[in-house]
Amino acid sequence: MQATQRIHALIQLGNHLRQEDEYRHAVMHRSSVHNPWFTLENQERAIEAIAEQFLAEAPLNEWLSRYEIPVENEAQTIGLVMAGNLPLVGFHDVLCVFAAGHKAKIKLSDKDPYLLPYLLKVLEKIDPATAAYFEIVERLKDIDAVIATGSNNSARYFEAYFDKYPHIIRKNRNGVGVLTGTENADDLHELGYDVFRYFGLGCRNVAKLYLPQGYNFHPLLETLHEYRDIILHQKYKNNFDYNFALYILNRVHYEANGCILMTENPSLHSRIAGLHYEYYPDLGWLEAELERRSEEIQCVIAQPGTLKTKTFAFGQSQHPALWDYPDGVDTLAFLLQLNQIA
Repeated sequence: MQATQRIHALIQLGNHLRQEDEYRHAVMHRSSVHNPWFTLENQERAIEAIAEQFLAEAPLNEWLSRYEIPVENEAQTIGLVMAGNLPLVGFHDVLCVFAAGHKAKIKLSDKDPYLLPYLLKVLEKIDPATAAYFEIVERLKDIDAVIATGSNNSARYFEAYFDKYPHIIRKNRNGVGVLTGTENADDLHELGYDVFRYFGLGCRNVAKLYLPQGYNFHPLLETLHEYRDIILHQKYKNNFDYNFALYILNRVHYEANGCILMTENPSLHSRIAGLHYEYYPDLGWLEAELERRSEEIQCVIAQPGTLKTKTFAFGQSQHPALWDYPDGVDTLAFLLQLNQIA
């Protein structure tokens, strides 16, 4: 397929995802039974985000205009090891491989085995030629390059196992939020999306807040309590109850509101139903700290203009553009360079 044909097929896929599809709802129901973290609401959010942010004609063309996409090229075979913390979390990698004109061998996550095959079937119906670009496999072999996403532990395994291939290996990262104490109720409400969406399981979710000395927790906890319905989800509630008991037994100081537990902790990674915080003396110190820990941070959420570093506005952590690459590594540029390496 030529580049224009591939892009046209992707735009058509986006159009299809904006329409009702009974089969899609059946797949989503099956997925929610298989993995209770994948609620129907969260799956719908993920699919809507893909349709509007990744597959709409305007952003897709704007993204690709930044690169020299060959009309035709010699397709390389790219192994993809998919994460499963969020519904369709690895779709951007699949999109990049296809846009670059390469073929993907995909190792699905056990947590998310149904949604991506559904999308690929829809894409094949739109244009049967796309079928040659995707293969779902149990084991990656006969590949030219690898993109793998996992935990810090699995990343060490990936780096050793795939060392001989050109690769992108992603580790644990988290979103962080910066508050100055000047935020209004709307700001704090939007921050709640960054904390609670997808139950906080995404690498872009805010898992830690940086707070000024003497910060008043009351407005924050009161506003975040507006998301209290999340505690009705059994798995989330189990984690909340377990952590609550753990903090009490260990006499750990915490701030709580019934749906989130906040503890002072230097770690950027917090437990499910938990949120870490740390005080900063001034913004200069904070800028240096964020730079020092940049390899642990996926995105920073703050009021526009608060920091010199790139930030996302409150409520926008789960709305990355096509060019907001995971870990800051330009996936499409990596893929387009493979033909030169070969």
